[in-house]
Amino acid sequence: MDVKTCAACDSPLQDGVVRVVVGGHAVEVCSVKCAQALIEAGATTFPQTGPISGHQAALTVRSIRTASGRISFAEAGSGPAALFVHGVLLNKHFWRHQLAGLSDIRRCIAVDLLAHGDTEIEPTQDVSVTANANMLREVIEALQIEQVDLIGNDSGGGIAQIFAALHPDRVRTLTLTDCDTHDNWPPEAFKPFLQIAAGGALGAALHSMLADEAVYRSAHALGPAYERPQDITNEEIEIYLRPLVRTEQRTRDFQRFLAAFDSEHTLKIEARLRQLRAPTLIVWGTDDVYFPLKWAHWLAETIPGAKPPVEIAGGRIFFPQERAALFNTLLREHFLGIAKRDLSC
Repeated sequence: MDVKTCAACDSPLQDGVVRVVVGGHAVEVCSVKCAQALIEAGATTFPQTGPISGHQAALTVRSIRTASGRISFAEAGSGPAALFVHGVLLNKHFWRHQLAGLSDIRRCIAVDLLAHGDTEIEPTQDVSVTANANMLREVIEALQIEQVDLIGNDSGGGIAQIFAALHPDRVRTLTLTDCDTHDNWPPEAFKPFLQIAAGGALGAALHSMLADEAVYRSAHALGPAYERPQDITNEEIEIYLRPLVRTEQRTRDFQRFLAAFDSEHTLKIEARLRQLRAPTLIVWGTDDVYFPLKWAHWLAETIPGAKPPVEIAGGRIFFPQERAALFNTLLREHFLGIAKRDLSC
């Protein structure tokens, strides 16, 4: 009998096969490490990823009225819904490569959190992470979606944990990337920024990063969140930060979001996380200064439905953007693996 072997290292293929595309043809490799090697050598994941375009995905940006406000979101594709949740200082644009790369198998939805992006809220409403988790429930109910594949990064990963713990019946699968976890919220490395905000200088800090994008990329700002901060374009920085200073009220809303950071929200749901059976993929960058790798293992040990973490060597917190090809491969395998399991039941 012929033994299938890895297209990268020629080892026999066993469980956990990863598929990538080389020269337009799908090949199988034995591990994430081998997939990464092929991708860096010029291969792409299936399907190819890149900037969102009409050729790849019919992208719509719209908003929907909920009890939490008028929530803005981007949407692409059809079929079972996948809900993407970004972190602090960002917005739905963070997930553009996932919307482009996975819209052939999922109805991909990326929301703007409360006090972020184009979402519109009331000046006195709760914008805590638990309030954001409640907002996610309101959005999927308004869109008449029963279940989602839920994906979160950074504080969005913490929000995803809260949502999954409170509404496990709504979660088909869960994917967590470098994110706030348990009592590591806010992380130590982010506290200087929180102190700036608490001291009344948030607006000035945001305007300084918009006036000189090199400040955003610096080691004193968002530089440590990226493997290659020099590759972050001025346009991206504008897209992320401009909504936060569009009006004084929006800056105050964002300040309230930061002031509400407290590990009580994630500590409160630990017992429910320990009962969560949703198939859970955990993917973590090994060079994250905010969320050390130990938290990936904590999540894997805590959530019954979790697989052992996938470690992205050299990856930092925003690797879903910088390593989009690899991450999309992992998500695709996660989604399709669940579909195959369901068909075999």
